Amino acid sequence: MSERLRTEWFGNVKGDILSGIVVALALIPEAIAFSIIAGVDPMVGLYASFCIAIIISFVGGRPAMISAATGAMALVMVPLVKEYGLNYLLAATILTGIIQMILGYFKVARLMRFIPRAVMIGFVNALAILIFMAQVPHFWGISTMTYVFVALTLLIVYTVPRFFKAIPAPLIAIVVLSTAAILMDVNLGTVGQLGNITQTLPSFFIPDVPFNLETLQIILPYSIALAIVGLLESLLTAQIVDDMTDTGSNKNREARGQGIANFVTGFFGGMAGCAMIGQSVINVKSGGRGRLSTFVAGGFLIILILVLGELVVQIPMPVLAGIMIMVCIGTFDWSSFKYVVKAPRGDAAVMLVTVIIVVATHDLSKGVIAGVLLSAILFAAKISKIKVTESKDKGKTTFDVEGQLFFASVDSFVHKFDVSVRDQQIVIDFSNAHVWDDSAVGAIDKVVMKYRENRNHVTITGLNSASKNIIEKLAVYHDANGKISTH
Repeated sequence: MSERLRTEWFGNVKGDILSGIVVALALIPEAIAFSIIAGVDPMVGLYASFCIAIIISFVGGRPAMISAATGAMALVMVPLVKEYGLNYLLAATILTGIIQMILGYFKVARLMRFIPRAVMIGFVNALAILIFMAQVPHFWGISTMTYVFVALTLLIVYTVPRFFKAIPAPLIAIVVLSTAAILMDVNLGTVGQLGNITQTLPSFFIPDVPFNLETLQIILPYSIALAIVGLLESLLTAQIVDDMTDTGSNKNREARGQGIANFVTGFFGGMAGCAMIGQSVINVKSGGRGRLSTFVAGGFLIILILVLGELVVQIPMPVLAGIMIMVCIGTFDWSSFKYVVKAPRGDAAVMLVTVIIVVATHDLSKGVIAGVLLSAILFAAKISKIKVTESKDKGKTTFDVEGQLFFASVDSFVHKFDVSVRDQQIVIDFSNAHVWDDSAVGAIDKVVMKYRENRNHVTITGLNSASKNIIEKLAVYHDANGKISTH
């Protein structure tokens, strides 16, 4: 246990500290922007980012992943804040944490196995597109110097690592270009223009809402939505960080950790948050590998607010936009262009639908859920094709059934049989088939009873143990001795 703790916390001290500083600098404009989306004071997002990052570094299940205030969560909050105000949002955040802890206890991460690879590719690509779209207002159509600083930022982050890796290139870009902009008095958009930063620590307080059933009825729908969106984004991001670092993670612990972080944050004036793929990618690409990087990101964020607030507000937005563009380029799965051409049409369609819905709605959960549902429908359609081959031999007619017999294939199965024949011996062979559900048993019942109405003798053969078991439990038809005619 102690060895694991040493590895997770102190196995990469220099890399984690430097990457955490980069993430903290990049978190500030994101947290302010998401606060504005939600309709709350910028400090609500900043306090949330500080609290969640610090807490999740201890209780999360995925080292090096960054959790804070996010756009996906902010979009869910808009109607609640608009109609009921900040205190109800904080109460909803606390309830969100409780729901996530419960889901984590019941091992919600097991549902991750039902998310196909095509949906994962679509999720990553859609997020890269959304991150890029969020940067466009900070550099497009503003001034020539804005374009210059974006270009210089990209030049630094892509060329410096070839010659110098001791300090993360994004951190060098922020320090050098911010200093240059301040000394040259260049007219650029800055972090301070996004919203006011108050140099104060968050304080503990209980949200000022009535503790009654009416309040619960107001916040519960929002809390459920926030819990689902937050866990979905966090668990998918954890999988991406797993792949980037070639390491595993405890996703059920991560789900519980997200709950603990949101529960505590609600008492300190912060909005609900979750994992951030953009910041997590920045962290990993800047050398972050352990829990220390997440802790430093949260800790240095509050230091920036309290001690260096006057300098932070002068950081040029084109520099931070350039870093986020680098994140987009690194996050987007460029091989997906080949994937669309070479993959089965169904998988390509699932990937594209996921991307389109996420980008159109700015809601990751809707895109992922739509992708999973479409994938399930296509899979059901693919395996619902059932083949029945008829052969006759000396007064006996044998039907060889091939495929999966379940609710989606029963109609096709029933129509394969000519039940109008009389006084024949009928054998239905399931050696190459599997009976899955009650609908399948009902279809077999229907065929057998129709044959028997015309005085045919029907025998079912070749059932595997699972198929035979479900038929013996649910089937209606019996032979003369009152037993199921299965062999």
